[in-house]
Amino acid sequence: MPIQKTISPVDGRVFVERELASGAEIEAALSQAVAAQKTWRDTPLSERLDVCLRFVQAMEADAASIGEELTWQMGRPIRYSPMEILRGFAERARYMVEIAPQVLADIPVPAKSGFTRFLRREPVGVVFTVAPWNYPYLTAVNSVVPAIAAGNAVVLKHSAQTPLCAERMAKAFHKAGLPEGVFQFLHLGHDDVARVIADSRVAFVAFTGSVAGGHAVQQAAASRFAGTALELGGKDPAYVRPDANLAHAVENLVDGAMFNSGQSCCGIERIYVHAGVFQPFVEQAVALAKDYVLGNPLEQATTLGPMVRTAAAEFVRAQIAEAVSMGAVAHLDPASFSANALGSPYLAPQILTNVDHRMRVMTEETFGPVVGVMRVDSDEQAIALMNDSPYGLTAAVWTSDEQAAVRIGDQIETGTWFMNRCDYLDPALAWTGVKDSGRGCTLSVLGYEQLTRPKSFHLRVAL
Repeated sequence: MPIQKTISPVDGRVFVERELASGAEIEAALSQAVAAQKTWRDTPLSERLDVCLRFVQAMEADAASIGEELTWQMGRPIRYSPMEILRGFAERARYMVEIAPQVLADIPVPAKSGFTRFLRREPVGVVFTVAPWNYPYLTAVNSVVPAIAAGNAVVLKHSAQTPLCAERMAKAFHKAGLPEGVFQFLHLGHDDVARVIADSRVAFVAFTGSVAGGHAVQQAAASRFAGTALELGGKDPAYVRPDANLAHAVENLVDGAMFNSGQSCCGIERIYVHAGVFQPFVEQAVALAKDYVLGNPLEQATTLGPMVRTAAAEFVRAQIAEAVSMGAVAHLDPASFSANALGSPYLAPQILTNVDHRMRVMTEETFGPVVGVMRVDSDEQAIALMNDSPYGLTAAVWTSDEQAAVRIGDQIETGTWFMNRCDYLDPALAWTGVKDSGRGCTLSVLGYEQLTRPKSFHLRVAL
Protein backbone atom coordinates (compact mmCIF):
# COMPACT_ATOMS: atom_id res chain seq x y z
CA MET A 1 0.00 0.00 0.00
CA PRO A 2 1.18 3.59 -0.61
CA ILE A 3 2.84 5.14 2.44
CA GLN A 4 2.11 8.67 3.66
CA LYS A 5 5.12 10.28 5.34
CA THR A 6 4.97 13.28 7.66
CA ILE A 7 8.21 15.28 7.64
CA SER A 8 8.63 17.27 10.84
CA PRO A 9 9.63 20.89 10.27
CA VAL A 10 11.45 20.81 13.61
CA ASP A 11 14.42 18.82 12.31
CA GLY A 12 13.44 17.33 8.96
CA ARG A 13 12.95 13.79 10.22
CA VAL A 14 10.12 11.48 9.17
CA PHE A 15 7.94 11.77 12.25
CA VAL A 16 4.94 9.66 11.18
CA GLU A 17 4.35 7.03 8.52
CA ARG A 18 0.90 5.72 7.71
CA GLU A 19 -0.51 3.49 5.00
CA LEU A 20 -3.12 5.16 2.87
CA ALA A 21 -6.53 3.53 3.01
CA SER A 22 -7.23 0.87 0.41
CA GLY A 23 -10.35 0.83 -1.72
CA ALA A 24 -11.76 -1.93 0.47
CA GLU A 25 -11.11 0.12 3.62
CA ILE A 26 -12.83 3.16 2.15
CA GLU A 27 -15.82 1.05 1.17
CA ALA A 28 -15.99 -0.51 4.64
CA ALA A 29 -15.77 2.87 6.38
CA LEU A 30 -18.58 4.41 4.34
CA SER A 31 -20.81 1.38 4.75
CA GLN A 32 -20.19 1.34 8.49
CA ALA A 33 -20.87 5.07 8.73
CA VAL A 34 -24.25 4.70 7.01
CA ALA A 35 -25.28 1.82 9.26
CA ALA A 36 -24.07 3.47 12.46
CA GLN A 37 -25.75 6.76 11.66
CA LYS A 38 -29.18 5.14 11.39
CA THR A 39 -28.92 4.04 15.02
CA TRP A 40 -27.13 7.14 16.27
CA ARG A 41 -29.77 9.52 14.90
CA ASP A 42 -32.36 7.72 17.05
CA THR A 43 -30.25 8.03 20.20
CA PRO A 44 -31.77 10.66 22.51
CA LEU A 45 -30.22 14.08 22.07
CA SER A 46 -29.21 14.24 25.73
CA GLU A 47 -27.15 11.06 25.33
CA ARG A 48 -25.51 12.33 22.16
CA LEU A 49 -24.53 15.55 23.89
CA ASP A 50 -23.16 13.70 26.93
CA VAL A 51 -20.88 11.72 24.62
CA CYS A 52 -19.67 14.93 23.00
CA LEU A 53 -18.86 16.47 26.38
CA ARG A 54 -16.97 13.35 27.48
CA PHE A 55 -15.05 13.54 24.21
CA VAL A 56 -13.96 17.10 25.04
CA GLN A 57 -12.93 16.03 28.54
CA ALA A 58 -10.86 13.18 27.11
CA MET A 59 -9.09 15.57 24.76
CA GLU A 60 -8.40 18.02 27.58
CA ALA A 61 -6.94 15.25 29.73
CA ASP A 62 -4.36 14.51 27.03
CA ALA A 63 -3.66 18.16 26.08
CA ALA A 64 0.02 18.06 27.06
CA SER A 65 0.88 15.01 24.96
CA ILE A 66 -1.37 16.18 22.12
CA GLY A 67 0.48 19.52 22.18
CA GLU A 68 3.89 17.87 21.93
CA GLU A 69 2.74 15.75 18.98
CA LEU A 70 1.37 18.88 17.36
CA THR A 71 4.68 20.69 17.72
CA TRP A 72 6.53 17.83 16.07
CA GLN A 73 4.01 17.58 13.23
CA MET A 74 3.65 21.24 12.24
CA GLY A 75 6.19 23.28 14.23
CA ARG A 76 4.12 25.44 16.59
CA PRO A 77 6.09 26.29 19.77
CA ILE A 78 5.36 23.92 22.64
CA ARG A 79 4.47 26.82 24.90
CA TYR A 80 1.36 27.38 22.76
CA SER A 81 0.44 23.97 21.34
CA PRO A 82 -1.63 22.54 24.23
CA MET A 83 -3.72 25.72 24.26
CA GLU A 84 -5.35 24.72 20.98
CA ILE A 85 -7.17 22.02 22.97
CA LEU A 86 -7.57 23.78 26.30
CA ARG A 87 -8.93 27.04 24.86
CA GLY A 88 -10.38 27.25 21.37
CA PHE A 89 -11.20 23.57 20.82
CA ALA A 90 -12.93 23.16 24.17
CA GLU A 91 -14.69 26.53 23.94
CA ARG A 92 -16.15 25.82 20.50
CA ALA A 93 -17.18 22.25 21.25
CA ARG A 94 -18.89 23.10 24.53
CA TYR A 95 -20.72 26.04 23.03
CA MET A 96 -22.11 23.97 20.17
CA VAL A 97 -23.22 21.32 22.66
CA GLU A 98 -24.80 23.98 24.90
CA ILE A 99 -26.98 25.44 22.15
CA ALA A 100 -27.94 22.12 20.57
CA PRO A 101 -31.16 21.50 22.59
CA GLN A 102 -32.52 24.86 21.54
CA VAL A 103 -31.33 24.73 17.92
CA LEU A 104 -32.34 21.12 17.25
CA ALA A 105 -35.76 21.39 18.87
CA ASP A 106 -38.87 21.28 16.71
CA ILE A 107 -39.79 24.68 15.30
CA PRO A 108 -43.44 25.61 15.86
CA VAL A 109 -45.48 27.62 13.40
CA PRO A 110 -48.60 29.71 14.11
CA ALA A 111 -51.59 27.64 15.23
CA LYS A 112 -54.15 26.64 12.64
CA SER A 113 -57.46 25.12 13.65
CA GLY A 114 -57.67 21.42 12.88
CA PHE A 115 -53.95 21.02 12.15
CA THR A 116 -50.70 20.32 13.93
CA ARG A 117 -47.76 21.84 12.06
CA PHE A 118 -44.07 22.07 12.89
CA LEU A 119 -40.61 21.91 11.36
CA ARG A 120 -38.12 19.29 12.46
CA ARG A 121 -34.36 19.33 11.84
CA GLU A 122 -33.08 15.95 10.71
CA PRO A 123 -29.41 14.98 10.43
CA VAL A 124 -28.16 14.90 6.85
CA GLY A 125 -26.48 11.50 7.25
CA VAL A 126 -22.75 11.04 6.68
CA VAL A 127 -20.52 14.14 6.92
CA PHE A 128 -17.06 14.07 5.35
CA THR A 129 -14.71 16.55 7.03
CA VAL A 130 -11.42 17.43 5.32
CA ALA A 131 -9.20 19.33 7.77
CA PRO A 132 -5.89 21.21 7.36
CA TRP A 133 -2.67 21.16 9.35
CA ASN A 134 -2.33 24.76 10.54
CA TYR A 135 -5.00 24.59 13.27
CA PRO A 136 -5.77 20.90 12.98
CA TYR A 137 -8.08 20.56 15.98
CA LEU A 138 -9.78 23.95 15.79
CA THR A 139 -10.75 23.56 12.16
CA ALA A 140 -11.94 19.96 12.60
CA VAL A 141 -14.03 20.61 15.71
CA ASN A 142 -16.09 23.26 13.90
CA SER A 143 -17.92 20.57 11.94
CA VAL A 144 -17.21 17.31 13.77
CA VAL A 145 -18.83 18.03 17.14
CA PRO A 146 -22.02 19.72 15.86
CA ALA A 147 -22.39 17.06 13.18
CA ILE A 148 -22.27 14.26 15.74
CA ALA A 149 -24.44 16.20 18.20
CA ALA A 150 -27.07 16.56 15.45
CA GLY A 151 -27.15 12.80 14.84
CA ASN A 152 -24.84 12.46 11.87
CA ALA A 153 -21.91 10.11 11.35
CA VAL A 154 -18.54 11.67 10.50
CA VAL A 155 -15.62 10.47 8.42
CA LEU A 156 -12.55 12.66 8.94
CA LYS A 157 -9.68 13.00 6.52
CA HIS A 158 -6.90 14.98 8.12
CA SER A 159 -3.90 16.60 6.50
CA ALA A 160 -0.94 14.39 5.68
CA GLN A 161 1.07 16.79 7.86
CA THR A 162 -1.04 16.11 10.97
CA PRO A 163 -2.38 12.54 10.74
CA LEU A 164 -2.07 11.95 14.48
CA CYS A 165 -4.79 14.54 15.09
CA ALA A 166 -7.41 12.31 13.47
CA GLU A 167 -6.18 9.36 15.50
CA ARG A 168 -6.29 11.37 18.73
CA MET A 169 -9.88 12.39 18.07
CA ALA A 170 -10.88 8.79 17.35
CA LYS A 171 -9.26 7.64 20.60
CA ALA A 172 -11.09 10.34 22.59
CA PHE A 173 -14.46 9.49 21.01
CA HIS A 174 -13.91 5.82 21.84
CA LYS A 175 -13.09 6.74 25.43
CA ALA A 176 -16.26 8.87 25.52
CA GLY A 177 -18.37 5.86 24.57
CA LEU A 178 -19.33 6.86 21.03
CA PRO A 179 -20.70 3.80 19.17
CA GLU A 180 -18.41 2.27 16.58
CA GLY A 181 -18.76 3.75 13.13
CA VAL A 182 -20.22 7.11 14.14
CA PHE A 183 -16.77 8.72 13.94
CA GLN A 184 -14.05 7.30 11.71
CA PHE A 185 -10.93 8.62 10.02
CA LEU A 186 -9.21 7.70 6.80
CA HIS A 187 -5.70 8.55 5.60
CA LEU A 188 -6.26 9.36 1.94
CA GLY A 189 -4.50 10.70 -1.13
CA HIS A 190 -6.09 13.39 -3.32
CA ASP A 191 -7.71 10.95 -5.76
CA ASP A 192 -9.40 9.02 -2.99
CA VAL A 193 -10.60 12.24 -1.34
CA ALA A 194 -12.36 13.04 -4.60
CA ARG A 195 -13.74 9.51 -4.70
CA VAL A 196 -15.27 9.85 -1.24
CA ILE A 197 -16.75 13.28 -2.05
CA ALA A 198 -18.39 11.83 -5.16
CA ASP A 199 -19.82 8.84 -3.27
CA SER A 200 -23.61 9.01 -2.92
CA ARG A 201 -23.38 7.90 0.73
CA VAL A 202 -21.73 11.19 1.70
CA ALA A 203 -24.37 13.84 2.32
CA PHE A 204 -22.19 16.80 3.21
CA VAL A 205 -18.54 17.86 2.83
CA ALA A 206 -16.87 20.32 5.22
CA PHE A 207 -13.56 21.44 3.71
CA THR A 208 -10.93 23.81 5.07
CA GLY A 209 -7.95 24.56 2.86
CA SER A 210 -6.75 26.44 -0.17
CA VAL A 211 -8.79 28.08 -2.91
CA ALA A 212 -7.48 25.46 -5.34
CA GLY A 213 -8.58 22.75 -2.93
CA GLY A 214 -12.03 24.32 -2.72
CA HIS A 215 -12.38 24.20 -6.49
CA ALA A 216 -11.33 20.52 -6.42
CA VAL A 217 -14.01 19.77 -3.83
CA GLN A 218 -16.65 21.52 -5.93
CA GLN A 219 -15.59 19.62 -9.00
CA ALA A 220 -15.69 16.28 -7.19
CA ALA A 221 -19.19 17.02 -5.88
CA ALA A 222 -20.51 18.43 -9.16
CA SER A 223 -22.14 15.23 -10.36
CA ARG A 224 -24.66 15.17 -7.50
CA PHE A 225 -26.40 17.41 -4.97
CA ALA A 226 -24.27 16.96 -1.85
CA GLY A 227 -23.85 20.05 0.28
CA THR A 228 -20.43 21.60 0.64
CA ALA A 229 -18.98 24.18 3.01
CA LEU A 230 -15.68 25.74 2.03
CA GLU A 231 -13.39 27.71 4.34
CA LEU A 232 -10.59 28.84 2.07
CA GLY A 233 -7.84 31.44 2.00
CA GLY A 234 -7.55 34.94 3.37
CA LYS A 235 -5.58 38.15 3.05
CA ASP A 236 -7.06 39.69 6.15
CA PRO A 237 -6.66 43.45 6.62
CA ALA A 238 -6.68 45.74 9.64
CA TYR A 239 -7.15 49.48 9.88
CA VAL A 240 -5.76 51.63 12.70
CA ARG A 241 -7.66 54.89 13.06
CA PRO A 242 -6.07 57.98 14.67
CA ASP A 243 -8.28 57.57 17.76
CA ALA A 244 -7.07 54.01 18.45
CA ASN A 245 -5.39 52.87 21.65
CA LEU A 246 -2.04 52.57 19.95
CA ALA A 247 -0.29 50.27 22.41
CA HIS A 248 -3.20 47.84 22.31
CA ALA A 249 -3.34 47.97 18.51
CA VAL A 250 0.37 47.25 18.18
CA GLU A 251 0.28 44.34 20.64
CA ASN A 252 -2.76 42.71 19.04
CA LEU A 253 -1.77 43.25 15.44
CA VAL A 254 1.80 42.03 15.73
CA ASP A 255 0.51 38.90 17.46
CA GLY A 256 -2.24 38.56 14.85
CA ALA A 257 0.37 38.67 12.09
CA MET A 258 3.08 36.51 13.67
CA PHE A 259 1.35 33.87 15.82
CA ASN A 260 1.72 30.34 14.45
CA SER A 261 4.40 31.78 12.16
CA GLY A 262 1.64 33.65 10.33
CA GLN A 263 0.09 30.36 9.22
CA SER A 264 -3.51 31.27 9.93
CA CYS A 265 -6.30 31.77 7.43
CA CYS A 266 -7.58 34.67 9.56
CA GLY A 267 -4.16 36.05 10.52
CA ILE A 268 -3.42 39.70 9.80
CA GLU A 269 -1.55 40.02 6.49
CA ARG A 270 -1.88 43.73 5.73
CA ILE A 271 -2.29 46.76 7.98
CA TYR A 272 -3.49 50.23 6.99
CA VAL A 273 -2.55 52.92 9.50
CA HIS A 274 -3.82 56.48 9.52
CA ALA A 275 -1.09 59.03 8.78
CA GLY A 276 -1.61 60.65 12.18
CA VAL A 277 -0.31 57.56 14.02
CA PHE A 278 1.63 55.81 11.28
CA GLN A 279 5.17 56.53 12.48
CA PRO A 280 4.68 55.62 16.15
CA PHE A 281 2.74 52.50 15.14
CA VAL A 282 5.58 51.27 12.94
CA GLU A 283 8.24 52.06 15.55
CA GLN A 284 6.39 50.21 18.28
CA ALA A 285 5.49 47.26 16.04
CA VAL A 286 9.10 46.81 14.93
CA ALA A 287 10.33 46.98 18.52
CA LEU A 288 7.85 44.32 19.57
CA ALA A 289 8.63 42.02 16.64
CA LYS A 290 12.34 42.17 17.50
CA ASP A 291 11.53 40.44 20.79
CA TYR A 292 10.36 37.25 19.10
CA VAL A 293 12.53 34.21 19.71
CA LEU A 294 12.86 32.10 16.57
CA GLY A 295 14.13 28.64 17.30
CA ASN A 296 13.49 25.05 18.32
CA PRO A 297 9.74 24.90 19.05
CA LEU A 298 10.29 22.22 21.70
CA GLU A 299 12.01 24.80 23.91
CA GLN A 300 9.77 26.87 26.19
CA ALA A 301 11.62 30.11 25.39
CA THR A 302 10.74 29.88 21.68
CA THR A 303 7.90 32.15 20.58
CA LEU A 304 8.26 31.66 16.79
CA GLY A 305 8.76 28.18 15.40
CA PRO A 306 9.56 26.97 11.89
CA MET A 307 7.05 27.18 9.09
CA VAL A 308 5.46 23.91 8.13
CA ARG A 309 7.96 23.17 5.37
CA THR A 310 10.94 24.73 3.60
CA ALA A 311 8.97 25.37 0.40
CA ALA A 312 6.46 27.48 2.35
CA ALA A 313 9.26 29.55 3.88
CA GLU A 314 10.89 30.05 0.50
CA PHE A 315 7.58 31.27 -0.92
CA VAL A 316 7.41 33.93 1.79
CA ARG A 317 11.06 34.88 1.29
CA ALA A 318 10.31 35.38 -2.41
CA GLN A 319 7.36 37.67 -1.64
CA ILE A 320 9.53 39.76 0.70
CA ALA A 321 12.40 39.97 -1.79
CA GLU A 322 10.06 41.01 -4.59
CA ALA A 323 8.47 43.72 -2.45
CA VAL A 324 11.88 45.10 -1.44
CA SER A 325 12.98 45.12 -5.09
CA MET A 326 9.89 47.23 -5.82
CA GLY A 327 10.68 49.78 -3.13
CA ALA A 328 9.39 48.27 0.14
CA VAL A 329 11.43 48.86 3.29
CA ALA A 330 12.22 45.84 5.48
CA HIS A 331 12.53 46.85 9.13
CA LEU A 332 13.89 43.63 10.67
CA ASP A 333 17.32 42.14 10.02
CA PRO A 334 16.89 38.38 9.50
CA ALA A 335 20.49 37.87 10.65
CA SER A 336 19.51 39.05 14.13
CA PHE A 337 17.41 35.88 14.49
CA SER A 338 20.03 33.18 14.83
CA ALA A 339 17.80 30.29 13.72
CA ASN A 340 16.86 32.00 10.44
CA ALA A 341 18.42 30.09 7.56
CA LEU A 342 17.93 30.05 3.82
CA GLY A 343 16.90 26.63 2.59
CA SER A 344 15.15 25.82 5.87
CA PRO A 345 11.64 26.31 7.30
CA TYR A 346 13.05 28.64 9.98
CA LEU A 347 12.04 32.11 8.81
CA ALA A 348 12.57 35.38 10.70
CA PRO A 349 9.60 37.72 11.13
CA GLN A 350 9.40 40.79 8.93
CA ILE A 351 7.56 44.12 8.87
CA LEU A 352 7.46 46.01 5.58
CA THR A 353 6.57 49.63 4.90
CA ASN A 354 6.48 51.67 1.70
CA VAL A 355 4.28 48.92 0.32
CA ASP A 356 1.41 49.15 -2.15
CA HIS A 357 -0.98 46.91 -4.01
CA ARG A 358 1.38 46.34 -6.91
CA MET A 359 3.21 43.94 -4.60
CA ARG A 360 2.16 40.33 -4.08
CA VAL A 361 2.82 40.66 -0.36
CA MET A 362 -0.19 43.01 -0.18
CA THR A 363 -2.52 41.07 -2.49
CA GLU A 364 -1.58 37.38 -2.53
CA GLU A 365 -2.05 35.14 0.50
CA THR A 366 1.32 34.91 2.26
CA PHE A 367 0.70 32.52 5.17
CA GLY A 368 3.92 33.47 6.89
CA PRO A 369 5.38 35.79 9.57
CA VAL A 370 5.44 38.97 7.51
CA VAL A 371 3.07 41.93 7.33
CA GLY A 372 2.93 45.02 5.17
CA VAL A 373 2.03 48.33 6.82
CA MET A 374 0.63 51.05 4.57
CA ARG A 375 -0.12 54.70 5.37
CA VAL A 376 -3.64 55.99 4.64
CA ASP A 377 -5.19 59.44 5.01
CA SER A 378 -8.87 58.66 5.61
CA ASP A 379 -11.46 56.04 6.44
CA GLU A 380 -12.55 56.07 2.81
CA GLN A 381 -9.06 55.25 1.56
CA ALA A 382 -8.74 52.45 4.12
CA ILE A 383 -12.10 50.97 3.09
CA ALA A 384 -11.15 50.97 -0.59
CA LEU A 385 -7.82 49.27 0.10
CA MET A 386 -9.29 46.69 2.48
CA ASN A 387 -11.84 45.71 -0.16
CA ASP A 388 -9.19 45.56 -2.89
CA SER A 389 -8.73 41.80 -2.50
CA PRO A 390 -10.13 38.56 -3.90
CA TYR A 391 -10.54 37.38 -0.30
CA GLY A 392 -12.99 38.24 2.47
CA LEU A 393 -12.63 36.15 5.62
CA THR A 394 -12.06 38.63 8.45
CA ALA A 395 -11.16 42.30 8.76
CA ALA A 396 -10.59 44.54 11.77
CA VAL A 397 -10.50 48.14 12.88
CA TRP A 398 -8.80 49.72 15.89
CA THR A 399 -10.74 52.71 17.14
CA SER A 400 -12.41 54.14 20.23
CA ASP A 401 -15.55 54.99 18.23
CA GLU A 402 -17.99 52.06 18.10
CA GLN A 403 -20.36 53.88 15.73
CA ALA A 404 -17.50 54.49 13.32
CA ALA A 405 -16.56 50.83 13.56
CA VAL A 406 -20.08 49.78 12.60
CA ARG A 407 -20.25 52.35 9.79
CA ILE A 408 -16.96 51.17 8.32
CA GLY A 409 -17.80 47.52 8.88
CA ASP A 410 -20.98 47.88 6.86
CA GLN A 411 -18.82 48.77 3.87
CA ILE A 412 -16.20 46.02 4.22
CA GLU A 413 -16.57 42.86 2.13
CA THR A 414 -15.86 40.26 4.80
CA GLY A 415 -17.34 37.38 6.74
CA THR A 416 -16.35 38.67 10.19
CA TRP A 417 -15.72 42.27 11.22
CA PHE A 418 -13.74 42.96 14.40
CA MET A 419 -13.25 46.08 16.48
CA ASN A 420 -10.11 46.18 18.64
CA ARG A 421 -9.31 42.48 18.20
CA CYS A 422 -8.40 40.02 15.47
CA ASP A 423 -7.54 36.40 14.67
CA TYR A 424 -10.27 34.88 16.84
CA LEU A 425 -13.42 32.81 16.33
CA ASP A 426 -16.31 33.48 18.65
CA PRO A 427 -18.39 30.27 18.60
CA ALA A 428 -21.59 32.30 19.11
CA LEU A 429 -21.01 33.97 15.74
CA ALA A 430 -21.11 32.42 12.28
CA TRP A 431 -17.67 31.58 10.87
CA THR A 432 -17.97 32.34 7.18
CA GLY A 433 -16.21 34.00 4.27
CA VAL A 434 -17.07 35.83 1.08
CA LYS A 435 -15.45 35.96 -2.35
CA ASP A 436 -12.53 33.48 -2.61
CA SER A 437 -12.57 32.90 1.14
CA GLY A 438 -15.36 30.41 0.63
CA ARG A 439 -19.01 29.85 1.38
CA GLY A 440 -21.25 28.26 3.99
CA CYS A 441 -20.66 28.67 7.69
CA THR A 442 -19.74 26.81 10.84
CA LEU A 443 -20.32 27.60 14.53
CA SER A 444 -23.24 29.57 16.02
CA VAL A 445 -26.87 28.54 15.66
CA LEU A 446 -26.42 28.87 11.90
CA GLY A 447 -23.70 26.23 11.90
CA TYR A 448 -26.29 23.54 12.53
CA GLU A 449 -28.31 24.49 9.45
CA GLN A 450 -25.90 22.91 6.98
CA LEU A 451 -25.57 19.74 9.11
CA THR A 452 -29.33 19.18 9.24
CA ARG A 453 -32.18 19.28 6.77
CA PRO A 454 -35.66 20.62 7.47
CA LYS A 455 -38.66 18.33 7.39
CA SER A 456 -42.15 19.80 7.52
CA PHE A 457 -44.89 18.02 9.48
CA HIS A 458 -48.41 18.96 8.34
CA LEU A 459 -50.97 16.91 10.28
CA ARG A 460 -54.75 17.24 9.80
CA VAL A 461 -56.11 16.26 13.19
CA ALA A 462 -59.80 17.21 12.81
CA LEU A 463 -61.98 15.72 10.09
